[in-house]
Amino acid sequence: MEINMDYFQHILIVRPAGELDIAVADQWRYLLDEALRRHGAKNLIINFSKVTFIDSSCLGVILGRYKKLAASGGQLLLTGIPDAIRSTLEVSGLLRLMKEFPHESEAIFYFELGGTLSATN
Repeated sequence: MEINMDYFQHILIVRPAGELDIAVADQWRYLLDEALRRHGAKNLIINFSKVTFIDSSCLGVILGRYKKLAASGGQLLLTGIPDAIRSTLEVSGLLRLMKEFPHESEAIFYFELGGTLSATN
């Protein structure tokens, strides 16, 4: 797993690459929590465009961050979901909880407008 992160106007943008599985779940959790804390980010965008696999342990990490952000008035948006992992996200129920956008730029725009646009889900 490789992760690229950017911070922009209270938004943490995370771009993981490769497999998100039990072998990296603890590292994934730590990196997300530390970056959110360090930047004081209220919102999180996860761009899945370079993710090739995700398992339940990393889905749990995402759900945990979703709950933490929601409890403080923030949101977690998903972007760039490849077909290879879409069904896993659908079966897990994450796509019913979180807004999805085809492109990262659309998710950023959603936040810039105050989270008022109609999303894909």
